[in-house]
Amino acid sequence: MIEYIKGTVAQLTPATATIETPGGVAYLLNITLPTFSALEGQTSSRLFVHETIRDDAWTLYGFSTERERELFRSLIGVSGVGSATAVIILSSLQGDELAAVISSGDVKRLKAIKGIGAKTAERIIVDLRDKIKATDDTLIMQTRSRSDAFDEALAALQALGFDRKTSEKTLEKLFTADPSLKVEGAIRKALSMM
Repeated sequence: MIEYIKGTVAQLTPATATIETPGGVAYLLNITLPTFSALEGQTSSRLFVHETIRDDAWTLYGFSTERERELFRSLIGVSGVGSATAVIILSSLQGDELAAVISSGDVKRLKAIKGIGAKTAERIIVDLRDKIKATDDTLIMQTRSRSDAFDEALAALQALGFDRKTSEKTLEKLFTADPSLKVEGAIRKALSMM
């Protein structure tokens, strides 16, 4: 089992990171928006890993903090929540925000996330209410120009499986309302609108 991967950030998108190790092996890891923000501008990194091994695929998920990985593992432990859905949840609600939503029983907020219905939202709250607690964990977001932010947000939404046309319309509304919007914020808001 892989605990973490440390190396050079060879390639970075809002949905994936490629980390090249000193031995010359490069690993493609699926990441969340908070991890993307933590990696932006970095030349090297250490990502905590969760492996999903199936007959047809070996998929790696990378997280900038152990806490985020534990939240991911807690989420995929809930019946009806797969790895892709857990990544979308953690991209929509950061650690303490997610903990607050779960502890307050805010079903409506969870239902606003793509792929989460009422029953799944209720199940997440019931299963995790006593397991997930808030901390003072904060993540750094860097300011990007509007065109870069728009393009990266669009690429991330498409990587998450959203239609390009719908994603563009949603992002246009968001950037018209707030031209200084950052990539992570744009994607998070778009996820709640789509």
